[in-house]
This record gives sequence, C-alpha cells and structure tokens, in this order.
Amino acid sequence: MADAPRSHGRLSISASATPRDLLTPSPRLKGAWTAKVITLFPEMFPGVLGASLTGKALQDGLWALETVDLRAFGTGKHRNVDDTPAGGGAGLVMRPDVLGRALGMAARGTPDDPERWPRVYLSPRGKPFTQKDAQRFSQAEGITLLCGRFEGVDQRVIEHFGLEEISIGDFVLTGGEIAAQALIDATVRLIPRVLGNQASTEEESFSEGLLEHPHYTKPAVWEGREIPEILLSGHHAKIARWRKAMAERLTKERRPDLWRAYLAAQDRDPDGDQEL
Repeated sequence: MADAPRSHGRLSISASATPRDLLTPSPRLKGAWTAKVITLFPEMFPGVLGASLTGKALQDGLWALETVDLRAFGTGKHRNVDDTPAGGGAGLVMRPDVLGRALGMAARGTPDDPERWPRVYLSPRGKPFTQKDAQRFSQAEGITLLCGRFEGVDQRVIEHFGLEEISIGDFVLTGGEIAAQALIDATVRLIPRVLGNQASTEEESFSEGLLEHPHYTKPAVWEGREIPEILLSGHHAKIARWRKAMAERLTKERRPDLWRAYLAAQDRDPDGDQEL
C-alpha cells in the first residue's frame, strides 16, 4: 500500500501560547526579516506564502514566519476570545485581555520602535496598503500582524499597543488572514535576494507612482496581433520612452488618483499636464 501523501508546510492544530515557526526544519539567517501573525487560524499559514519564490526564500531562511495561536490565550473552559459589543448591536468583538496577552507574547524579543518593528491590525477601516508601505515594512527588522475576526477588536487594544490599521481594499473579508498573506507577499518580495533580480522591482507598477507598461513576448504575431514595432527595434532609449508614455497613459485612464499624485510630485499641471 502506498504511503499517504505528505503535507508540506502544515502543522497539527493544538492550543499553544508558543509562536510556531512554519515550514521547519529550515535555516534562518541571522537578522532575517520575520513576520509574526496573531490569528485564530494558524493552519492557514504559510498558505500561498509557502509556494513559488516566497516559499523558496522561506525555506532558504531569507525571511521567517511565525504564528501566534490566539485561541491559546482565550478565557474559560472554551477559551473564548470574543464577547458582545458594549452598547449593544450585532456580532461579537475580540476581547482586549485576550488580545493583550497574545500581543505581549508576540512582542517578546522585538524592538519597541515601530519603525524597526511595525505592529499592524488588518482592518477594512484602515489606511489603504500601498507599495510604499511594502517598501517601508521590508526595511524594518520584522512585523507583527493581528488578524481580526467578527466585528473587529476592542479599540483600547489599538490605542494601548499603537497598532497601525491597514486595509488591502474597500471590501470586507471574513478575517484578516488573507489580507495578512497579501501584505507579507508584497513585502517579502522586496527583500534582497528573494526575487533574484532586484531590477524587476524597480520597474513594476507603483514603483514610480505609475501603473506598469504593457508586456509582450514571443511569438511576434499571435492571433493576428503583433508586438509593437518599437519593442523589436533594439533602440533602448526609444523603448524606454515608449514604456514611460504607455505607463503614463494607462495610469491616467485607469487610476486618476495616482495620476494626480504623480503630476503633483513632478510639479505638473493636472489639467494641461504642463510643468508649473
């Protein structure tokens, strides 16, 4: 009888207050960027982070991932982590005493300075997550992420721990785990050696405040559509100008908010696109 398939990157589920290293055994390079994730569902990690280049970098020790099981800090026989909202209303709110214990555990061995170690609560009411945030986080020593559930967390926790509230979009998820994985992915790929080609991160969308230009590859003609002739010219200066023009055009058409910010940063008139 054949052996049962092995599960890679999964851990058995049990309540433990000790943070779990994921995808072990694997090396961790000294000073490696580390993500600590406080969640009711540690089995959801590493998830997509365990695949492709981020997964390889995780295995190689270029970055590290730990989960803190929030249920382990719950109260009573059933380890409750939530309660009814003060003042009434629908849903449940995550308790401050439970969250406080979990955040205290996650803070062990990490610097207090939020620039060196940001502490983030994934929340639909948070500031929109941007590429600049990913760059800022990648330059820190690590990050602690709190994945919310239910109606959210007690406001006193946010204030006491100085949590930075961040949203990945104007929509609501059942919890912060998917948002946490998106934030980590966007951040980890900026860590040196993770992608292998650092130049690729310098030319992609949002790096200069613009959406990325269109891409083409072989064959030269597909379904009657040809690669733009300029890209086959070998004239690198002209190609660079074409790509910049296309990036500006796409940004102006699709993201007027980014376009206005881009023009303002260059002291250009948003109406006439002329320099001021």
